[in-house]
Amino acid sequence: MSNTSQFASRRRQWVKKNGKRLLHALADFQGRQSLIGDKPVFDKSIFPWITEFEENWKSIRSELEQVLKTREKLPSFHDLSPDQYRISKGDNWKTFAFYAFGDRFDPNCNRCPETARLLDRVPHIQNAMFSILSPGYHIPPHQGPTKGIIRIHLGLIIPDQSDQCWIRVDDQICHWEEGKCIVFDDFFEHEVWNKTDQQRVVLFFDVDRPMHLPGKLVSKALIAGMKRSAYVQDARKNMQRWDGKYSEFERSESGDNSR
Repeated sequence: MSNTSQFASRRRQWVKKNGKRLLHALADFQGRQSLIGDKPVFDKSIFPWITEFEENWKSIRSELEQVLKTREKLPSFHDLSPDQYRISKGDNWKTFAFYAFGDRFDPNCNRCPETARLLDRVPHIQNAMFSILSPGYHIPPHQGPTKGIIRIHLGLIIPDQSDQCWIRVDDQICHWEEGKCIVFDDFFEHEVWNKTDQQRVVLFFDVDRPMHLPGKLVSKALIAGMKRSAYVQDARKNMQRWDGKYSEFERSESGDNSR
C-alpha cells in the first residue's frame, strides 16, 4: 500500500471513530428535542402519509418482483457501503437503492416509477431501498449513524413462518406483515433474524425525526457533514459504478429479446 493510501486509510478510521463519538454525544440532546418522544418503536400514526404506502403496497411489490428477476445482479449492502462489512456478508443482504442521504438515485427510481412516486411525496426523506434478506440470515446487533432519523419498514415479501422472522429494536421484538409498516429509531441497537427457508423483503426508508428547531438545525448540520464524508461519497460512487454495469446488462437483455 502506498503512503498516500495508508494516510487515507488512517484518516478514514480517525474520522469514523471520532464521528461516532460525536454522534453518541449528541444523541441525548436529539432525544430531548424530539417531538415524538424517545423510544425504540413508534405507532405508525405519527406519520399519516404511511397510509398511502400501505394502500399501494401491492403496486410496490409488483415492481419489486421485476427487480427480483435479476437478484443475482443486485449489489449486496457492503458492495455499496464497505463500512457495512461487519453486518453484511456474502450475497445474503441485497439492496436496490432509491435515495441516499436525501439524494434521489434516478436510475432505480425510473425502473420502479410507482415506488418512486410514493417515495418522492415523503416529507424530508433521507434513504430508501428494497432490503432483500436471504433465508437463514442474521444481521448482527448494530446501531444506525444518527438519532436524527426515523426508519420505516414496509413489509413486501414475508416468510410464511413470520414468527421465525423478526427485528429486535432495543428490548422490543417486531414481526413484519405484508402491506404493513413498522416505525422505529434505528439509533437504538437492533438486529434482524430470518430463521426460515424463504427470503424477506421490505421497503426500507428513513425520514428526518420531527424535532424542535434547535434539534433540527443540529441534525441538518450532522447529515450535511455525513454527505461530505467518505462513508457517503464512496457509497454514491459505488452506486453509479453498479448502475453502469446493470444498465449494460439491461441493454444486452433487451437486444436478446428483440431478435
